[in-house]
Amino acid sequence: MSTLMQLPTPSPAASPSSGSEPVWIVPLHEHPPYGHVRLKRVFTTDGTRHQVVLVDARKLIACADRDDTDYVLPPVQEWHPGKLRGIREFLEPSNARIPQMPYVTISTRRAPGLLGWLRLEHEGVVAFRNGQHRARYLMAAGAVWFPVEVHEREAAMLRQYCGASDDARVALRPTSDGSGGGAPRA
Repeated sequence: MSTLMQLPTPSPAASPSSGSEPVWIVPLHEHPPYGHVRLKRVFTTDGTRHQVVLVDARKLIACADRDDTDYVLPPVQEWHPGKLRGIREFLEPSNARIPQMPYVTISTRRAPGLLGWLRLEHEGVVAFRNGQHRARYLMAAGAVWFPVEVHEREAAMLRQYCGASDDARVALRPTSDGSGGGAPRA
């Protein structure tokens, strides 16, 4: 088994101006059209106040389903066939354009039940700024973990409620050129 791999921190050598930025290869375990997707950061400029956090797909979607706004998507199985085809083509690893990872925000609220009423237990609530279709499709396609971007002041909370296990660092292999050279083998 591989050793744990830390997420890269963009360096001057991996900045957008040099034409090379970190790309995360996310394996898909239940997706015959292709076995992985590539994702890049949303915020790549020096001094950005955003961080990449590896999330557990199921935990993230459970927290997103708690969002009480009117823009929570139904399960992927209920999407229109044209929407499914479009997202599948958008995420296709052979495309020259690398999609951005989902961008989220997180807050907490009292959990249901007595402990929540007593303000002793809280639950995470995730809202998508961008990438809700991507995130839900990735989970439905068998992604166990994937990277998302979040403001630095919310990163610890996102890790607490939705963070991936240490195994994610073995499964996700960022590369600097997006070639897929770090794609996991089946």
